[in-house]
Amino acid sequence: MTELVLVANAGDSTVSTFRVDPDGPALQRIAVSEVGQGCGTFVIDAERDLVYAAAKGDPPGIDVFALERSSGRLEHLSRTDVESSMTYLALAHGGTLLVGASYGGGSAQVFGVDGDGHVEEPTAAVSWPNAHCVAVAGDGRHVYVVSLGGDVVAQYALSPAGVLSPLAPPTAAAPEGSGPRHLVLDADESHAYVMTEFSGEVLTYARDGSGDLVLTGQVPAYAQDRGLSRSELGADPIEGHLIWGADLHLAREGRVLLASERCESTLASLPVADDGSVGEPVSFIDTVTQPRGFTVLAGGELAVVTGEQDTDVALVSVGADGVLTEIGRYDTGAGANWARSITV
Repeated sequence: MTELVLVANAGDSTVSTFRVDPDGPALQRIAVSEVGQGCGTFVIDAERDLVYAAAKGDPPGIDVFALERSSGRLEHLSRTDVESSMTYLALAHGGTLLVGASYGGGSAQVFGVDGDGHVEEPTAAVSWPNAHCVAVAGDGRHVYVVSLGGDVVAQYALSPAGVLSPLAPPTAAAPEGSGPRHLVLDADESHAYVMTEFSGEVLTYARDGSGDLVLTGQVPAYAQDRGLSRSELGADPIEGHLIWGADLHLAREGRVLLASERCESTLASLPVADDGSVGEPVSFIDTVTQPRGFTVLAGGELAVVTGEQDTDVALVSVGADGVLTEIGRYDTGAGANWARSITV
């Protein structure tokens, strides 16, 4: 049993498929498939070998592809136009619903998915400024919408019919001006972790049985010795040498949290305690340029990092103590900004 890693190359409008060689460890690119214009996010339905990929353009859309596991190729099946391009996609209720966040559209939407995997018309839509991420929990019962512009995580119940109902309270606050961006849940879904774009912090939220999130901690996850200043909406992070937090994922069976920062192009490693709290970073590594997205492989010991201004992806080892070591770099294409893996 091995893994495939899919990487979206927005600049080329392609997806590269890599096979993971665990003995190396190393990556081998086995396929390059054309996808929709500027594809910057996708989600994999491993049960049906389907890939749902967002596309920009006029009009923007969501394309559905069949994944051929042996070759790694994507075969186009269908396309559904949407009002505004999606920044993040997640599946819910056994793949019968697709949830998306649109940064430019300032909204999150729920779409039905039919038996063939075709994306249907929206069943629900909610407005949140600069919605950047959607996360699904509780076997699809709960959906979280991360609003970068609103400094909140909106909380909803999601029915099998695709109806969104606000929880009580309807939002969990983030620190003012922090710019919450991406959210991940731990294995038992008792904690959620959010990466902020403007303050470069990991926020920790406790999650109870009702789905409610309560902020319990925050810790910097950027290289504080490199002269970075706090950013704000509309600022140019490169010109101003500003914090530009991006993605985060759990590794090492949830004992390590990884976070990327794009201005200085670093990947950080932070320890996660038994009570779910997050400690100060224990390791930083320079990585591919502008690491917008990355994924952690199934064993939790390796990460594949993509760079918006790079043509390579980096394969990084995550030590038991959280120490990060780059193993190698592999050609992928222009504008690589998203990665996900599937066990085959």
